[in-house]
Amino acid sequence: MKASLIISVYKNIRFLKPVLDSLHFQTEKDFETIISEDGESPEMKEFIAGYPFEMPYKHITRKDEGWRKNHCLNSAIRASEADWLIFIDGDCVLHPRFIEMHLHHAEANKILAGKRVKLDDYITDYILGNSDNIRNLQQILLRKMFFGKGKIKFIEEGIFISPESILRIIPRNRKNDKLVGCNMSFSKEAIYAINGFDEDYKLPAVGEDYDLAWRLKAAGFQLVSMRNLAVQYHLSHPEGYNQDFNLNLCRQKQEINEFVCKNGLDKH
Repeated sequence: MKASLIISVYKNIRFLKPVLDSLHFQTEKDFETIISEDGESPEMKEFIAGYPFEMPYKHITRKDEGWRKNHCLNSAIRASEADWLIFIDGDCVLHPRFIEMHLHHAEANKILAGKRVKLDDYITDYILGNSDNIRNLQQILLRKMFFGKGKIKFIEEGIFISPESILRIIPRNRKNDKLVGCNMSFSKEAIYAINGFDEDYKLPAVGEDYDLAWRLKAAGFQLVSMRNLAVQYHLSHPEGYNQDFNLNLCRQKQEINEFVCKNGLDKH
């Protein structure tokens, strides 16, 4: 198979369903799905076991001991059967050409970095009510760009521009020097070069993307923008994390240039 799609989840079955439903609409079908659960929810197990997957899938779990997302991601990488890894979160619905675009731009030395549009409560409920409504998101967002975006954040990131379009110069010129953990992809070789996700991070934010970005760059890999190409729609929910501890930890590791982490895929 061409890719492994790794989906990070924690208990939220209601959001995971439309995310999985959006996989049915993908133009690229040659991939496996790995659900990386930071816990062992019986309800999640039952839901996944009964879900009508069209492609191969795996469900990776671990004992719920607080935020251990990076540990779960490393487990998913080990379980992967593909050479190209695509990472999303369980609250991010995918544009139909999402996987196709990640694979179309895949190169061994590249780290593909996408963004996300943050939907408002109204559109989130519209998607949760019927996953077929995912097909209408482009038209809805285009209208709202011109007639008022309301509470939608980063609406421009939700507009897909085809590489075959006369507007293809737009994504080519849009830069992105940051990773977000819910929309990125790279080769298995790249992540093994830095020994995977650093499991020293035991709180949300920083460890699953910001830390990863500087380490991959230090290892010689190039970040490439996927803005307006690998489009995803982030379902609305309360957010907000104190990142101070993780940022301080990251700075300490940068000061000693520890881009190959010690507590990762292999334990040193």
